[in-house]
Amino acid sequence: MVPVSHTSVRPDTSDPARLDELDALDILDTVPEESFDDAAQIARLVCQTPVALISLVAADRQWFKARVGFQASETDLSRSVCVYALHEPDLLIIPDLAADPRTRSNPLVTGEPHIRFYAGAPLRTERGRALGSLCVIDHQPRPDGLSDEQQDALRRLSRQIMILLRERRQMAKMQVAEVLAKAAATRRMALIELGDHLRDLSTIPEMTAKAAEIVGRTLNASRAGYGEVDGACQIITIPRDWTAPDGTSVVGRHHFSTYGTFGPALERGETLAIPDVTADSRTAGHAERFVALNIRAQVNVPVREAGRTVGVLFVHSPQVRTWAPEEIAFARNVADRVQVGIGRLRAEEQQVLLNRELSHRMKNTLAMVQAIAAQTIRTAPDLTSAGTALSARLIAMGRAHDILLSGTSEHTNLEAVVRAALAIHDDAQLGRLRLRGPLVRVGSKAALSLALVLHELATNASKYGALSTSEGHVSVDWVIEAKGAEPSVQIRWIEQGGPRVVPPKQRGFGSRLIERGLSGIISASVRLAYPPEGAICELTANLADFQSDE
Repeated sequence: MVPVSHTSVRPDTSDPARLDELDALDILDTVPEESFDDAAQIARLVCQTPVALISLVAADRQWFKARVGFQASETDLSRSVCVYALHEPDLLIIPDLAADPRTRSNPLVTGEPHIRFYAGAPLRTERGRALGSLCVIDHQPRPDGLSDEQQDALRRLSRQIMILLRERRQMAKMQVAEVLAKAAATRRMALIELGDHLRDLSTIPEMTAKAAEIVGRTLNASRAGYGEVDGACQIITIPRDWTAPDGTSVVGRHHFSTYGTFGPALERGETLAIPDVTADSRTAGHAERFVALNIRAQVNVPVREAGRTVGVLFVHSPQVRTWAPEEIAFARNVADRVQVGIGRLRAEEQQVLLNRELSHRMKNTLAMVQAIAAQTIRTAPDLTSAGTALSARLIAMGRAHDILLSGTSEHTNLEAVVRAALAIHDDAQLGRLRLRGPLVRVGSKAALSLALVLHELATNASKYGALSTSEGHVSVDWVIEAKGAEPSVQIRWIEQGGPRVVPPKQRGFGSRLIERGLSGIISASVRLAYPPEGAICELTANLADFQSDE
């Protein structure tokens, strides 16, 4: 049982920083969403209660993002029990609401629906502020509260809900950004402070257009069309794998230049100002084409990133002219700002990819939890057995997740997955679980599925096999097999020293999970055998699929 304080003073809910974080989620009074409803339903099943709520506590009310077994969508704070969970460091568990000084006068306790037991896990932000709780409620007192496994499941589910809330907020921001980007393409860009900075824009083409507009207007370069040249000012991106030999005249689409001649200087970061292309020796062989395009003078400014030239800002003038130092400095300033913007956008692109990957992984994880919950409930003889089995499977998944997230990327090694999946068996350290094999990297997809398969094997061994007696033991061996077109990883689970094995007469969900756990996710095969001396499970998977994070 988690210890709780018993002050009857209702906690303050008006902390501005906490309310700001709640408002930033833009979640209050939104329509029901399946992922949150599923989380509440799983909490109810694991804890075996008639009621489960995802409660968010505002300054003057509590509102339920998801609710099971409870009619009201919100209550005022005088009826809230979740408000007391806001300042708890861990779970808040009240075995009998009618006996606790904080809640014995609560209208929901003294009247309908006559709630008597409460357990809530705070929904805490990355900054440590509690926005509400994931709670389960019973209409009968529970002197023993929740089991350790139920408490652990409630904590893990509360963390998953916070991930859902952050993902939902990020997806909303991305949708707004997409709408703004489309709108920005149809309206004139705002003026920017000349020679100082480019206003932050959302795409590299927008930066190019704005740089061309500002440089063209400020340096009095004509904006008239020049045939194949799209405008008076352009930024041409140089492919990273392209090397221009001397005399190369085409850089980028529809743009004639002398990059091949000027290349070494531009690579060194030098700005080249040409007052008269027809009289400059460096434009020999190209001046006639430039004149045909109505280009008489130009400034070439390198756009550099990490010490190398990745593009060139070309400023064209239809008249022969000498470029003033301040004009060249201005062009350099614009190129510098564009370079900063390109770096920012590339970082944002990586962040967008990361957010999409996070969304994908979260949906996959929830789909797996939903499938396991549905199958467990369907095949269990009663709700008590279903709750116990489901809690154990969620813990196995949670341990695999913890291992994945403890490193710098979403993969781990095979031995760590095996040890985590079997750690729930307390006598693992006594030598009854024997692990042997080389260092093998495991991708995120295979790690979660393998953890569940090993959990089911260990559970069966504890009930009926080698781990059900003190003399038995289990060996888990793995090797890399290089035969065949592609390498494979082979894992063998071997039980010895237990009671005589009798093959099962029918297959339950656990057996089907073992047989299909990996093959449903990656290219793999599973073979189960039941010789009298001990059960054997052999798993073989394509090594590339086994290590993939895609």
